[in-house]
Amino acid sequence: MSTLAVIGYNDIFKAEEVRISLIKMQRDYLIDLEDAVVAIKDTSGKIKLHQAINLTAAGAVRGGFWGTLIGMIFLNPLLGLAVGAGAGAASGALSDVGINDNFMKDLAATMKPGSSALFVLVRKATPDKVLEELKGTGGTVLKTSLSHEDEAKLQAALSAEPTSQRPGATA
Repeated sequence: MSTLAVIGYNDIFKAEEVRISLIKMQRDYLIDLEDAVVAIKDTSGKIKLHQAINLTAAGAVRGGFWGTLIGMIFLNPLLGLAVGAGAGAASGALSDVGINDNFMKDLAATMKPGSSALFVLVRKATPDKVLEELKGTGGTVLKTSLSHEDEAKLQAALSAEPTSQRPGATA
């Protein structure tokens, strides 16, 4: 069962910074992310979702490969590539994996202009180490599927003063 956490930030860059640190933690096997999306509400009130994976591009590549392969069978690989890439891009654009886009847009609409939110869907995590890494990053928990106790721990870590010297950090 995956856990959802949505954290709001008062500027448009902080959510992306935290997502990058979560991706680094995933490389260190501290967290297993199913999805991590940054929503930005610019000063004019327009909402933009920054997905971790571009499904349209991935679909085009996958479709191009299969189209070329099928095209080679019928002695027309270029036509197969074009048709396959187009069909793959269309299917990628229409698919939605991870966190529901409509849910993210609806929640982002409630944010104030010039802010951002990080939507994270977590499969597994080492909570104490992840909370230590997130300590002092700021932000407010907007929505979560965590228990009240775990939500309070997350908010406390976000609101805490950052640690002065993390392992591996330079002074």
